[in-house]
Order: sequence, then structure tokens, then C-alpha cells
Amino acid sequence: MAYRDNTKVVKIGDRLIGGGNPILIQSMTNTHTEDVRATVEQIHRLEAAGCEIIRCTVPNKEAAAAISQIKKEISIPLVADIHFDYKMAIAAIENGADKIRINPGNIGGQARINEVVRCASERQVPIRVGVNSGSLEKELVAKYNGVTAEGLVESALDKVRMVEECGYDRIVISIKSSDVLMCIRAHEILAQKCNYPLHVGITEAGTLFSGNIKSAIGLGVILYQGIGDTIRVSLTGDPVEEIKSGKQILRTLGLRKGGIDVVSCPTCGRTKIDLIGLANQVETLVQGYPLNIKVAVMGCAVNGPGEAREADIGIAGGDGEGLLIKRGKIIRKMPESELLDALKQELDSML
Repeated sequence: MAYRDNTKVVKIGDRLIGGGNPILIQSMTNTHTEDVRATVEQIHRLEAAGCEIIRCTVPNKEAAAAISQIKKEISIPLVADIHFDYKMAIAAIENGADKIRINPGNIGGQARINEVVRCASERQVPIRVGVNSGSLEKELVAKYNGVTAEGLVESALDKVRMVEECGYDRIVISIKSSDVLMCIRAHEILAQKCNYPLHVGITEAGTLFSGNIKSAIGLGVILYQGIGDTIRVSLTGDPVEEIKSGKQILRTLGLRKGGIDVVSCPTCGRTKIDLIGLANQVETLVQGYPLNIKVAVMGCAVNGPGEAREADIGIAGGDGEGLLIKRGKIIRKMPESELLDALKQELDSML
């Protein structure tokens, strides 16, 4: 069952999520939000990479005030991330945030939740209710004999109820854990218990290496089951890497079209060129092309044409020389040093 086809549609800025709309990729800035110039510059880099929703932390009045300036210079919806201080949530909304992210359980009781929801309702600003396994309530930890998927879901639905009791249903839910299997199970349970759009991510996933593996497995399993309306790949590093990984996960699952798919062989004893360096250069090169094709990078001029048969364009290396291949047929031979330029020329001709 494609749960995402049946979730509520929620508008965030000029974007729609839920109800079978395309899954959108999010990231979060790591600048000080009150540093408008640095924050805008980072968001522009993320926009160029393909980020579709951006989240900024709002820990103080200066950061809340900066939102209005940041909004003037970016073209994607901005989500204000709030912890503990309900006044910051209200200030962020008043300064133009397109969505706020709060945990209703840690901003000081129902009266304060009422104030936040009233402000959000007046401007039709969605509320993302976020629950994290690292801050699960003690009573739920005791009830389930530890931090569990069931406890996460119960906590999330309890926080949703707090917002619903204020008469508001422009809600997005996120339940995150660094435990991949727990996160998968929690989403499976939650998807059957509500029809709000779900933001999916493996929190605190780790570095570029471990974080990508955890996120690919966790998001892959969840999304493949038809669950999830927006995603974030949480990595310790440049946020642009999160966008690149998110796009690749969606493309691999067939949930997004467009963009060049690079395939490359794993190298072997026959390899006589710097295939690893070449493949990395190709992957960087193709990022800027709006083409829906497959490019192969092969390390053996003997088997390269056959191995690259399913690709639209391929390059294969030999001993100081290489081949340019189109759909399995050799087009021309050249020195190894010219392979990258030859590929670029072919891509340029397809624009």
C-alpha cells in the first residue's frame, strides 16, 4: 500500500507535500541563523544542489528576526526549528517562517501550545511535530521497558493530539532515531495509525561514510513501503552532501526521475588507469547537467564497451588511452588525459 498517496495534503510556502505529491528533499543550515549573509549563502548552495525545503534553527530573538531577511533572498520554503521556547515559535511565524518544527511536549504546557497554534492558524503555517528517541518521555521508556518503536509512536500521537485539541490539523510528523531498525518499525506502525504527512530521516546518522549507509538502508526500506512525504539525510558534514545523497536515494528507488546516473566498475587487476579518480571527477562533472541519462565509467578497454552497453554514454580506460562509447559502440579512441573533456563535450551536445 502506498500510504503516501492517502496522507493529507499540506502546503509549505509554495510547495505541496502529502497526498501523493512528489517526495521533497530537505536539509538544515549549520550557520548561525542570525548571520543572514552566511545563512543565505549556504541556502543558495543548497538550492543549487536541489534542496527543496530548508530548516534553520531559531534559538533566540535575533535568529527569529533574521528569518524575514533570509526569506527575501531565497526561493524555497523555510522551516523554523524551535526547542523549548514557545515565544521563539511565535516570533518565527510572525517573521515569515513557512513552517515551524516543535516538540509540543517541551515548550511548557497546553496553554503555551495554544498560543503557538493560534498564531500558526492565523497565518496557516503548518506545524511539524517532531519526536526523537533520545528525548522519549521517562514514563514511556518505563512502559515499554526501554526506548522502542511503539513508545516513539505513542509519544508522537500524544503530541499530535495536543495540537489537534487546539482545532488545528495542518500537521506534519517526524519520528526519528539513530537506531535504523527502530526507526523503520516506528514508521511502519505510525503509517497505519494516522494520515498526516511524514518527514523521514535517520537522526544523528553520522559521518559521510556511516551516515550515508544508515540513511540509505533506513530511508530505502521506509520509502519502498510507500511511507514518507519528505526526507532528510542527516550527515555530519557539508549539508550539500545531504542533498546529493537524498536525490540518489530517491532515484535509486524510482521515486524521482531526472539527473545523470553514473555507474562505474569496481576495478580489478586489468585496470591501468586512475579509475577511482576518473569516476569521482565524472560524478562531480555531471551534477550540473539536467539530463536523464546513464553514464558509465569503465576501467578496462577490453570489456568496457560490453559492460557499458546499457549506458547512454560511456568512457573506458586502457594503458594510457581510452575509449568513448555510445550505447555499447566505440565512437573514438583518445589519450587517457582527454577522456573527461570528451565526455563533457558529449554532455554539452545533449543540452
